[in-house]
Amino acid sequence: MLRRMTRQSVLTIPVAAAFGLAALAALPSAGQTEDIEAVLAEIKAASERFTDVNVALAEGYIPDPTGACVTAEMEGYPPEDGGMGIHYFRPDLLGITATQPRVNGTGTHTDYLNPGVLIYEPQADGTLQLVAVENLVFEKSWKAAGNDGPPSFAGHEWNHMVNDPGTEVDEAHGFEPHYELHAWVFRENPNGPFAQFNPMATCEHHKGGTH
Repeated sequence: MLRRMTRQSVLTIPVAAAFGLAALAALPSAGQTEDIEAVLAEIKAASERFTDVNVALAEGYIPDPTGACVTAEMEGYPPEDGGMGIHYFRPDLLGITATQPRVNGTGTHTDYLNPGVLIYEPQADGTLQLVAVENLVFEKSWKAAGNDGPPSFAGHEWNHMVNDPGTEVDEAHGFEPHYELHAWVFRENPNGPFAQFNPMATCEHHKGGTH
């Protein structure tokens, strides 16, 4: 991942419509530190049903077609930074318009009560364990919607992902330039609930695709 997240003191998504009015009504104010735990609890409760991956599939999420289980090392970071996992996407929420040569779309969806991406960790017995949720918006579409800067949630600026063709790794994991932010609501993360990678998440038991 190209940039570490920065901290801001307030929720700065420019327009309520971009975040989703229902989400704004349901989530506590994210501008104060003492509210973060309440925000995370709301997100976790809203996504609890996806601990069963079959529910996610039934609701339109699809596994990353590459079969990749993403780790920090895959994107040019030290292995000890940890991993993410296998991504399951909602193509409609991401507004996917193309998958070649890179994944592209029109999505500007930022509602964490209805996340566009779910992240699962492969288990030794072959099952998948939900560890985080994520939202992703494509930079071009985000700016076309009138936004000058990246989205920000709960005081955390989203990560700006752009591939550098001069490196051997793919810093944007096959996507066109975009912004993304994880919420580790199902797995403790010593680096913080919105960190990009989690040293307590592993792809050790991944049996298919690239990792």
